[in-house]
Amino acid sequence: MLSFNEYRELVNSGLTDLIREDAAESSVLREAMRYSLEVGGKRLRPVLLLAACDFAGGDIKEAFPYALSIEYIHTYSLIHDDLPAMDNDDLRRGKPTNHKVYGEAMAILAGDGLLSTAAETVTGEPLRYADDPEKMKDHISAAHEIISRAGAYGMIAGQTADILGEKMEPTDELIKYIELHKTADLIAAPVRAGLMLAGADEDMIDRFTVYAVDTGVAFQILDDILDIEGDQALLGKTLGKDAEQGKCNYAYVHGLEAAKAELHRLTAEAKSAISIYGEKASFFTELADSLETRNH
Repeated sequence: MLSFNEYRELVNSGLTDLIREDAAESSVLREAMRYSLEVGGKRLRPVLLLAACDFAGGDIKEAFPYALSIEYIHTYSLIHDDLPAMDNDDLRRGKPTNHKVYGEAMAILAGDGLLSTAAETVTGEPLRYADDPEKMKDHISAAHEIISRAGAYGMIAGQTADILGEKMEPTDELIKYIELHKTADLIAAPVRAGLMLAGADEDMIDRFTVYAVDTGVAFQILDDILDIEGDQALLGKTLGKDAEQGKCNYAYVHGLEAAKAELHRLTAEAKSAISIYGEKASFFTELADSLETRNH
């Protein structure tokens, strides 16, 4: 397996490969799409997809279009999240948000363009394996995993609960729903899809699903913590937005100490889920540790 930075460099080297040139009349759309892709980022989700495929013995070249697609979906969600009607942010990764550069209408279209490009890609890739029914089935499963967990019963459902939660009394059930869908679904999707592309067995997929969901919920809780006590220069976005908007933020509801304890518990549980693989899974256990202590 490669290191996190090596996987990330692979992703960065082909980040806009799926955004093809077209008519001049819509060139600003592709410029806006590229803008948000190229302002930086951890590339956590595409790296997880490539690493999961690699771990299970798959070909990461075959997985690469899916890795790009998951980053396109993630980036589209951030463009839309930043809009005035949603989180109303001026900064993303230290740069002006898409709508501040291109206007609200073009930002909406750029998000739509990234999502549709991702969907076109993951639904088209399985057709390359029409002469290998078993591999085609794995690719269809991976495509469905990505699109469904990004959709109205996955990430978008979590975003909906997050918006509606601003006007509701926060409950543990509501916070958990937001964590599981707004954030964890788009962590679980690439892990599961990467394993599916490699033809992994159900036991491996189940164990890594626990790992991914726990890591995803932990990721959101740390985001909640950083919204209170993070460094704005490192985060590249405005602090205190959750309090300002009345978000169902775990740290605001339960307190910082309880949030940090839950973050640690989830990280330990995530690593335990894949402990059966021992040193072979060190990429994932070390990643979980690094995510627990990140500052941006």
